[in-house]
Amino acid sequence: MQILTNLLNNCRESDRQIGMNVGISGGAVKSRINKMLKSGIIRFFTLKIEPPALGYGVIYFVITGEDIDEVLQQVKLIGEPFFVVPCVGGITVCSIVIKENVQQKLELAKNLMKNVRVLTIFEAESAGTSPNLTKTDLQIINELIKDPRQKIEGLAKKTSLSTKTVTRSLDKLQADETIQFTLVYEPTKIEGYIPYCILTWIDGNLKQILNVLKNKFSEHFLQKPFLAKNQIVLFMYSDNIYKLDQLTQQIKKISGIRSADLFIPRKIALPQEWIKDAIAEAKKSPKLHLMYQVN
Repeated sequence: MQILTNLLNNCRESDRQIGMNVGISGGAVKSRINKMLKSGIIRFFTLKIEPPALGYGVIYFVITGEDIDEVLQQVKLIGEPFFVVPCVGGITVCSIVIKENVQQKLELAKNLMKNVRVLTIFEAESAGTSPNLTKTDLQIINELIKDPRQKIEGLAKKTSLSTKTVTRSLDKLQADETIQFTLVYEPTKIEGYIPYCILTWIDGNLKQILNVLKNKFSEHFLQKPFLAKNQIVLFMYSDNIYKLDQLTQQIKKISGIRSADLFIPRKIALPQEWIKDAIAEAKKSPKLHLMYQVN
């Protein structure tokens, strides 16, 4: 689980570095990663890019008791799926990427889902900063989404760029909070542990509350928390199902947290088509730097 946590937070870390973090050899790390790949716990490595990093808006919604495929077909009228996570209890957490007119399309999404039991729907503004990507960065991203663990030399060859340019771009991408080198895992394949997430709504200072959560609960973190405008999403794991509710109740009591909802994922999907479309669109621009503005 510690190796999985390291890979979820930064899958470009070397086996040797992960071994140093965990306290085992790099060879043992490599063996365990291969075992998780073979068993299907790790489905594939990829990039998770927050839509605002590419100038897009994002709408999140949580629904229950409905055919998610039918709902996704409806919302595709306004945007592309960002992630889709069916959870225990018939609840599904989804998000869609919106190119423009986010508020207008948020209202349209509500109308499209009038016959669906929607627990919540909202626009989430990223708390991270826009990385001011260049066309060169996007060229490298286009290769990284296929395999973010590729060696620098291999990336340079595939993109026809120098290793110095690739290294500079990688350093920039890894330093940005809106771009995560990560993986997609299969929750049902993990034996002995339960991955789950807690969605919190914040009334107080986001960073101060995040520090409190880290101090009290970091030993339970599966990966770094996700921050939005007034939400913190905690990704956690436990070896005891009863601890899930206990920790959720403890988090609810923290000053500045308005509410906390528990979700246990059954499947995780992270569609990448919208990223490919964004890169294709960017290639048409005459500008070197891609300064986006979402209306």
